[in-house]
Amino acid sequence: MHLDWVDWLKAIFLYRQTYVIRSYEVGADKTASIETLMNLLQETALNHVWAVGLAGDGFGATHEMSRRNLIWVVARMQAQVDRYPSWCDVVEVDTWATASGKNGMKRDWLVRDYKSGRILARATSTWVMMNIETRRLSKIPEAVKEEIQPYFFERPCVVAHDTKKLYKLDESTAQYIKSELTPKRSDLDVNQHVNNVKYIGWILESVPLHILEHNELVNMTLEYKRECGQTHVLQSLTHLQSELTE
Repeated sequence: MHLDWVDWLKAIFLYRQTYVIRSYEVGADKTASIETLMNLLQETALNHVWAVGLAGDGFGATHEMSRRNLIWVVARMQAQVDRYPSWCDVVEVDTWATASGKNGMKRDWLVRDYKSGRILARATSTWVMMNIETRRLSKIPEAVKEEIQPYFFERPCVVAHDTKKLYKLDESTAQYIKSELTPKRSDLDVNQHVNNVKYIGWILESVPLHILEHNELVNMTLEYKRECGQTHVLQSLTHLQSELTE
């Protein structure tokens, strides 16, 4: 089999995985939820780390990271959905990573329909390192940089950076509030904090039902400010964007 240099680069730096959308991953309309898509992205990223032989003891951590008690935590996520796959659809997820400044990493994904090749969704994310013992952010040690840089793939982000201001809501500015949200034990991942996908469901908890029933989420920008543990009690706040003012 002959591979040109583009195919050769993709084979080394780009990881691809195929999934079947299962019955428990769809809603009443028989299409996958946004949480399903985000879980597929996360699963593909973790399997990418395993496939290239970098996986240490942590959740996506490399060998050098594990030796230093370091883990990756997501700082920012942008996603755009063109079409939600349906029950029994087969989807193909591509992922790759590259550097983000001196102490971060970007990871992108493309989700395609396996049969048609049509792009269904795309996402880009920024990750930073945290010490799992002190729970503080950390610079990337040189040994870790040397370990991961050979697998970085320099490509433009698949989602343009969202420069719109993310408004900070409180009880005086939110239109809709859902209080007393508490993490379940099953919401925690192996890093002992709430998995990043869970926040999406919490955000949607305060969105009015008529909006959820008559609209689809087509894009989102998430900024993760701090981690959440099992003892935390949360609020979800919503305000319609068209009514926000500077």
